[in-house]
Amino acid sequence: MNRRLFLQRIVSLLLTLGLPVGLFTKKPAAAAVKNGKSGAKPFYGMGIDIDKCIGCAKCMEACKAENDVPKEPFFFRTWVERYVIKHDGSVSIQSIGTATNPSSETVVEKDILRSFFVPKLCNQCANPPCVQVCPVGATFQTEDGVVLVDDIRCIGCRYCIQACPYGARYLHPEKQTADKCTFCYHRISKGLLPACVEVCPTQARVFGDVNSVASPLTRLKRMNKIHVLKPYLNTEPKVYYANLDGEVK
Repeated sequence: MNRRLFLQRIVSLLLTLGLPVGLFTKKPAAAAVKNGKSGAKPFYGMGIDIDKCIGCAKCMEACKAENDVPKEPFFFRTWVERYVIKHDGSVSIQSIGTATNPSSETVVEKDILRSFFVPKLCNQCANPPCVQVCPVGATFQTEDGVVLVDDIRCIGCRYCIQACPYGARYLHPEKQTADKCTFCYHRISKGLLPACVEVCPTQARVFGDVNSVASPLTRLKRMNKIHVLKPYLNTEPKVYYANLDGEVK
């Protein structure tokens, strides 16, 4: 019996008996700097200007290439949705395809009142439900506010996938561990930008430290009316949307 299967059975037994699973977990490292109020360390977030996104899908392609995301179109760390508001008041939401996996969805142009693109990804919540439900501490938050997955500890139980209200996680088909956007942590820890931010031709995405007054993210938040997705869930997302339409959920 391998380690992952053994831990899955142990966790299932503990949950069945109603016993705590804290034995296997570790305290999130970011607890002391939640919401970026420490000021001592950067607390990373991303901003997206809806008016600038053209739906080119370059961010999706760059993300797959940079992070070895499976090529199948239903695996992604970031994706783009096209919202189409029709004259009759109905709303159609389409998933934008990449150059290698184009979308087959079509809408009759004469029926369209307006349309816009909305990039989505892991919201890197300051109060992440995925961290709270992980029975083995594989999902954790770094001191700089990035939620990551430890592939070695992850047992593939899918609890975090079910707990994420943004649909931003999937089970990697080869590793059988949870996977999602990490803000390209291997890049930002070296002072580089996330791949999706670097390739965006219209600078619709900005990345930065929410604590820094000189951060591009801080400037975006200061100059625009900002929204987050599903604010009523109190997950405190750190992906901020400028010029977000009320139809976006």
